Amino acid sequence: MSLAATLRERDPAVGSWLSLRDPAVAELTAELAFDFVVLDIEHTPNTMETVIEMVRAVDAADSQTEAIVRLPWNDPVVVKRVLDTGASGVMAPMIETAAEAETLVESTRYPPEGVRGVAGSRASRYGLEMEEYYRTAADEIVTIAQIETERGLENVDEIAAVEGLDALFVGPADLSANLGIYGEWDSEEFLAAVDAVIESAHAADTAVSTLAVRNADIERWVHRGFDFVMAGTDTTHVLTGSQRAKSTFEDAIEERES
Repeated sequence: MSLAATLRERDPAVGSWLSLRDPAVAELTAELAFDFVVLDIEHTPNTMETVIEMVRAVDAADSQTEAIVRLPWNDPVVVKRVLDTGASGVMAPMIETAAEAETLVESTRYPPEGVRGVAGSRASRYGLEMEEYYRTAADEIVTIAQIETERGLENVDEIAAVEGLDALFVGPADLSANLGIYGEWDSEEFLAAVDAVIESAHAADTAVSTLAVRNADIERWVHRGFDFVMAGTDTTHVLTGSQRAKSTFEDAIEERES
């Protein structure tokens, strides 16, 4: 089953968040058979050239992992270029109104339903399968809106109900910051905001997700009602793994010399 079909059925899915720009990181993560990886180009120096190489790397892995690109902004020009790389979908930050969500969806659709420009690209095997891709792209492309501001929370019911939107994503860092409670993950205000997004999404039969960096957070958010989760980030895995190895060495030295 494709990722788009999985999310539209609200079946469980697990992804991994990638910020490092080396295609090998994308490929080895995909080899672990995550349902998807998120390639971040909002908070990284990654370029369109980076994206296409990382999408190729994900496709090269011996798995069914799909690549989603987190956009720098809700920009139809960027959406068009990202999808032309062959990425399976996009996730847009700071969506605050239904109109903005509609713009996002329209950016992923070819005319007459949307505004995406038609051209042969990697997504259509450089035009060799253009007609088929034109007919089927809307069924396969995943479109995710990030809810991470007070205004987004106020309008979350209308955003969740936008036709063609596959999922909402709670951006925990930005949402808590915009609420004036950055990092207070256990505060009543933050958890109420999380619950509001989950409830609005499910009322519209729309999937909902978030990022979980720690294992405890993965369990916590799954039990709270999220349909799918971005489980960890490449940078966190490098940091925690390196810290653990260094600490193990230091403990062994201390034990040997005691």
